[in-house]
Amino acid sequence: MRHPPVLLAAAAALCMSTTCGAAQPPAPRPPFAAAVTDVPGAKLGASHRPGCPVAAEHLRLIRMNHWGFDGKVHRGELIAHRDAVEPLLHAFGRAFDDRFPIRRMRVMAEYGGDDLKAMADGNTSAYNCRQVVGDPAKLSRHAWGDAVDINPVENPYVDVRGVVHPPTGREFLRRDRSRPGMIEDGGAFVTAFRTAGWYWGGRWGNPDYQHFSANSG
Repeated sequence: MRHPPVLLAAAAALCMSTTCGAAQPPAPRPPFAAAVTDVPGAKLGASHRPGCPVAAEHLRLIRMNHWGFDGKVHRGELIAHRDAVEPLLHAFGRAFDDRFPIRRMRVMAEYGGDDLKAMADGNTSAYNCRQVVGDPAKLSRHAWGDAVDINPVENPYVDVRGVVHPPTGREFLRRDRSRPGMIEDGGAFVTAFRTAGWYWGGRWGNPDYQHFSANSG
């Protein structure tokens, strides 16, 4: 079938305008974005009470983008000491650039300040005025707001009695096989926090793979 010259010319023009046959450029990657504000009382809830080592006015609410296990970008929330904001944004920004997936990121008030519930839910969190899980004689660094726990299921914690938290994280105690959401030595989080002078609990005798803090204790 012969096509009239006018139709052929129109098709050629259309092909040129849409780069016919050429690969389209990839969609731009969403940027890492964060907003830092004072903390509304409702966001603290049971995670803060009178007598805690840090006053509420010294805490900050961080709302930031993070990748999920579904491959999409989500908006999460952390509460931390004002002095911890910069290192946290540095580390989470690096992880975002690496598309490191985070299961969820909610303030501890949504769990009534209960760290066991938060870990079971795979929640990434920072400030929580509480004792050390499995060692109630000690106050956790989270009570100072300069510690963060990331993907607790994929990065479990072994307490002083040898109990694994959360129990569903037991299969991830084997660190010889890389899986999504696992924190690894040399990875974005470990490298970024080391640069900021923070410590990783994955190197402790009782490993706490989810934990980073400004203090080694």
